[in-house]
Amino acid sequence: MKPLAPVDRASLVATRRDIHQHPELGFEETRTANLITDRLRGLNYHVTPGIGKTGVVGLKTNAGRCVLLRADMDALPVQEANAVPYRSQQAGKMHACGHDGHVAIGLEVARRLAPLDLGGSVKFAFQPAEEVSDGAQAMISDGVLEQPKVDAAFGIHLWNDLPVGTIGVMAGPVMASVDQFEIEILGRGGHAAAPHQTIDPVLVAAHVITALQSLVSRRRDPLSEAVVSVTEVHAGQAFNVIPDRAQLRGTVRTFGGSFFDDAPQLVKETAQGVAAAFGAQATVQYRRLSAPLINNEKLSALMRDVAADLIGAENVRQGVRTMGGEDMAFFLASVPGCFAFVGSAPKGGRASPHHSPTFDIDEESLVIGAELLSRVAVAYLRDDGR
Repeated sequence: MKPLAPVDRASLVATRRDIHQHPELGFEETRTANLITDRLRGLNYHVTPGIGKTGVVGLKTNAGRCVLLRADMDALPVQEANAVPYRSQQAGKMHACGHDGHVAIGLEVARRLAPLDLGGSVKFAFQPAEEVSDGAQAMISDGVLEQPKVDAAFGIHLWNDLPVGTIGVMAGPVMASVDQFEIEILGRGGHAAAPHQTIDPVLVAAHVITALQSLVSRRRDPLSEAVVSVTEVHAGQAFNVIPDRAQLRGTVRTFGGSFFDDAPQLVKETAQGVAAAFGAQATVQYRRLSAPLINNEKLSALMRDVAADLIGAENVRQGVRTMGGEDMAFFLASVPGCFAFVGSAPKGGRASPHHSPTFDIDEESLVIGAELLSRVAVAYLRDDGR
């Protein structure tokens, strides 16, 4: 087999910056999808746009196994605060999580793999709507894992919690489930000066919030990880009026296990029980957005070995996990694979967190990400692949 061509750093950075300037939200990624489609067709891939609404699939077919490489495309509803030449040109929209880099990396990997006889098929899934956790399921529903059937899947996330030049790879659960709950508390409104004539939903909401925290402290195995966060509270419109209702919204995160199974009922029972104690009522809507992301042990070892060859074993980090979620979990629940974290924070510097208006990356991470995914695909598909 011919060797991999060197990474074209200039093109990689230019592509990332172009996409960064033109962010598109979930299921609105038409410009990004058109750019991907044109690039892949120029490399002689079989291209199918419109998979999962705005997703794009590029396929290079050979006899043997099929590996899927995934890159998410969507931006966030964030107003960028960076004063850089490539800052977002779309008001209120920003690539604040590195997905612009993921697309650029995916296209560079496609360029490098295009001329090679890989001993198998490679399928690129440029996925929409990761931030709303719907894109992976939409692509799977449209058959991205079939024709040809995918045998393994790999992906990466540029990660500002790690310095550039490091890679985090580990087997097992590495990203948490993402659940969303909405609670409406129905009381009886009235004058703020006469609370005894009301059933105050604001007071009930405060007690519900406190009680929900006890789910982690008292209803969870202390050796398992879980987070319950109430992130929105809405009630009332006037300082002297007790409203008749209050709304709460929040999230539950786990790495699976019994708390993952029990959480929907626990949240419902807690909210309704507290409300009833005050004479109020509570309705609860609970939605599972994505399951925990679980890396396959064998393919994690493969990716870890490739990473060690690339950057040195001393720079490959174990134990890198987050309570953040990723709908790559749906791919890895269907086929074995691995999802790795590629350090993107400047060496010796402080990086802005993901989803912040000052988020940016050290662009050397793009080169490392492209090398990692290219080499993993080749290693998996080679004759003596695992």
